[in-house]
Amino acid sequence: MRKKFTAIALIATAALLTGCSSGGGSGDKGSAKSDATAKSSVEPKGDAGDGEVTHEVTLEVQGAGKTQVYYDLDTNKGEEVSLPWQKTAKVTVVGAEHRVGHLVTLVPGSTQGDDGMLRAASCVIKVDGKKVADNQDGKSGKPCEYKLK
Repeated sequence: MRKKFTAIALIATAALLTGCSSGGGSGDKGSAKSDATAKSSVEPKGDAGDGEVTHEVTLEVQGAGKTQVYYDLDTNKGEEVSLPWQKTAKVTVVGAEHRVGHLVTLVPGSTQGDDGMLRAASCVIKVDGKKVADNQDGKSGKPCEYKLK
């Protein structure tokens, strides 16, 4: 049984090595060259279409008092803030971010509701003045997030 397993392993290894080296050295160089060409044609260099696009992104947290907020906008940061709170930044989307997106997140801390109970603060994300995400006035229990493309 052991000899049979060893023989199968040797055959599989030989097949893998043959498959990796088939096509010769020029095939590998050609594919690397075509990958580089494809990459340069896909990634923008400031032209229209897939070029750099800058958006004004505003994060808002509503409520009263103080709370913690954690966000990923142009930087990742967590801080204690007085409510209502707002932060605006210019975010530039480049290259592959046009397809996969640049994730903007806002995690609001807790605030005291009208009933005296703590609940998630209300959060909103706006892009170029248009509301694109919210946490349903704190009712969803989820952070606000949006993929900027």
